[in-house]
Amino acid sequence: MSSTSSIENPTSPLDWLEGTLIVIKENLAIFQASEYSKVIELGKKYLARNQKTPEDFFDCLNEKNSQCLIDTFGQFILGCCHYTGFGTSEDQGKAFELYSKAVETGYSNAQYILGLCYANGKGTTKNLEKAFELYSKAAEAGDSSAQFNLALCYANGEGTTKILEKAFELYSKAAEAGDTSAQFNLALCYANGDGTMKNLEKAFELYSKAAEAGNLNAQYNLALCYANGDGTMKNLEKAFELYSKAAEAGHLNAQYNLAVYYANGKGTTKNLEKAFELYSKAAEAGHLNAQYNLAVYYANGDGTMKNLEKAFELYSKLAEVGHLNAQFNLAVYYANGKGTTKNLEKAFELYSKAAEAGDLNAQYNLALCYANGKGTTKNLVKAFKLYLKAAEAGYEDSQYNLAICYENGMGTTEDLAKALKLYLKAAKAGNTIAKSNLGLCLHSGNIFDMFF
Repeated sequence: MSSTSSIENPTSPLDWLEGTLIVIKENLAIFQASEYSKVIELGKKYLARNQKTPEDFFDCLNEKNSQCLIDTFGQFILGCCHYTGFGTSEDQGKAFELYSKAVETGYSNAQYILGLCYANGKGTTKNLEKAFELYSKAAEAGDSSAQFNLALCYANGEGTTKILEKAFELYSKAAEAGDTSAQFNLALCYANGDGTMKNLEKAFELYSKAAEAGNLNAQYNLALCYANGDGTMKNLEKAFELYSKAAEAGHLNAQYNLAVYYANGKGTTKNLEKAFELYSKAAEAGHLNAQYNLAVYYANGDGTMKNLEKAFELYSKLAEVGHLNAQFNLAVYYANGKGTTKNLEKAFELYSKAAEAGDLNAQYNLALCYANGKGTTKNLVKAFKLYLKAAEAGYEDSQYNLAICYENGMGTTEDLAKALKLYLKAAKAGNTIAKSNLGLCLHSGNIFDMFF
C-alpha cells in the first residue's frame, strides 16, 4: 500500500521532518497495529528521497522535543524510535516514558502501545490490570487494535474478570473495522459457541474474509471447514488449495495436513514423494506428528529410500518427548535390532512406558516380555494381568493369550469356562489358532459340561 500523503519535496531544510511525520501519521490510520513495520518502511523511503537517514530523523525529532517544539504525536513517534531502535539504540525505558507523556494528552495510539508495554513488561513492570485500563480507553476512542487486545483480556481473564460475551462484542467491533485477527477470533467464537450461539455458517463467512485478506490461521481453518463440511459443503479440492496456500507461507499444521492429502490422494493425486517433502519441512520446524510420519516413511521406503537408521533416529527423538506410538515403534526396533543393535532390556523399558500411558500394543508386547522372560525376569502373573487389561479394552491377540492362561492356569487359577469364552471371542474376530483351540475345547467333555 502506498502513502496517501500529498507531501512532495520539502521547500525548507526542516520541512522533511514535518513531511515524514505526516507520512507516518496518515499511514497509521490505514495500517493495522501489526503492520507498523510497513509504516516505518514508508518513513524510510520518504527520508531517502530527501537524502536523510533514520538517524537524521531521530536526532532532529529528539532536539525538537527537548525544545518543546513537537506535539503529542511527535512524542509518540519519538517513543516508537526508542522502542524499535529506529535511528537510535533500542531503549524501552525511554520509549515507555515518552508513551506515558503522550497518553497524558489522551492520544489513543499511545494508550494502546503503552498498554502493550504494561502487558509485556516492556520498559516497565508487567501489570495486566494497567494494560486492561489503557486498552479500554483506547478501545473507547475507536482504536481497533485496542478493541482486539481488550477482547483478549476478557477472553482470557487477564487484568479483569473473564467474560466471553464481552470478548465477543469487542471482537465484533474490531472485525467490522477490518482487523483480520479479530475476524479470525470472532470466527472461533461462532465455531465454538463462545460468548454467542454456535453458528458454523457465520464462522465460515468470517474465516473466508480473514483468509482473503491473507490471515494464515484463517486460511488453515477455512481449509478445515471445507475438509469437514463445517458451515459449507464438503470440498476436498478447495481444502487442498487452501492448505497449499497456507503451507507455502510457512503454516506448520497446513504443511502437515497437505502432506496427509498427498499421502492419501485427498483433493489431489496421490504423491508420496510430495508427502515426504512436506512431512520433512514440518518435521524440521518441530511438528511431532510430522516427525512420526516421516519416520514411518523412512521405515517403509515411502516417497524416499528405505532407511531404518533414520527411522530409528526419529523414533528416538519422539520417544524422549513422550510420543506414544514412537515409544512403541522404538521398542520394536530394539527388540528386533532394526536400525540399531538388538537390546531386549531397552525394548522392555520402552514397552513399559507406552503401556503405562495406555498403548494396547505396548501392553500386549510387555505381557509377552514377562511371559517369555525377554528383557526382564519371567513373571506369568504380571503377563496375565497385562493380557487381561488389553483384552478388556478389546485387543484381540490379548484375548487369545488370556484364554491360554485360563486354560493352563498360567499366572492365574485355571478356569476352562473363561478360556472357552475368550477362544470364542478371538475366533469370531478371525484368529485361526483360536478357532483350532476352540474345536479342541468343544471336544472335551469337561469344558463342555462346565460351560453349559
